[in-house]
Amino acid sequence: MLSRTIETSQGRLAFLESSGSGTPVVFIHGNSTCRDVFRHQFETTLAATQRIIAIDLPGHGQSDDALDPQKAYTIPGYAATLIEALRSLNITRAALVGWSLGGHVSLEMIGQGFDAAGAMIIGAPPIKRGILGMVRGFQAQLDLLLATKSALNARDISRFARACVGEKHAAQLHDTIARTDRRARQILGRGLRSGLGVDQRWVVENLPTPIAVVNGSGEPFARLDYVAGISYAALWDHRCHIIDGVGHAPFLEAPERFNPLLLRFLGDIHCSRIDGTTQPQIRSVA
Repeated sequence: MLSRTIETSQGRLAFLESSGSGTPVVFIHGNSTCRDVFRHQFETTLAATQRIIAIDLPGHGQSDDALDPQKAYTIPGYAATLIEALRSLNITRAALVGWSLGGHVSLEMIGQGFDAAGAMIIGAPPIKRGILGMVRGFQAQLDLLLATKSALNARDISRFARACVGEKHAAQLHDTIARTDRRARQILGRGLRSGLGVDQRWVVENLPTPIAVVNGSGEPFARLDYVAGISYAALWDHRCHIIDGVGHAPFLEAPERFNPLLLRFLGDIHCSRIDGTTQPQIRSVA
């Protein structure tokens, strides 16, 4: 495994990369976390056979705080910075695995024209733009408000960590949440309310990109009935997957059940794209 950095217009981004080959698999973490949440996926045979990359978003983990926070700390801003970073690494096509905020960023990247071989979204309901889209896609609960609060005290951090990854793993997130640029959460919240970015529901209902949907049965933020009720254009396995007994981060809480799904999805999308077809450009939906 290699830990590296790359320069972007928003500062240095830190990322972890395996030595595998083939179509890259890019892991995108959630709000106020970092690449380390995907450690169990880097411990699989996938890392030995496939080029997998996990990037710290601007203002998170070991990446720099954004040079232009108002632009960078929105879903479109994160997506644009990641596309820029991947192109600097000579990656123009990849499979995307996005958790929570990372799932929304993955759909935004597709909406901005990135050639995604497929996308697995976890804890990320594909929402329409604006407040109404948020209300329909997310549960109304207090812990969700912490995701858009600028300053978090120690109690807030503990509560948010438990909501994100469960009691067992919460302590491992405390320093990561505390490190996050406090401007990032507040700017993200404003952007979501104002409707910045693509219509994510339109993306999954109209584009042929294979979409895998995986959630825990105890998902605290996304409305699972809403997620299941979407008419996906290319839903992998023809169903949304639910992993019993876990919450917002099934890849961390139950990797022994999540990883086989991930490996099967990546195998299926590899086979489905051998014809060399390309992803259509859809900048008009932004």
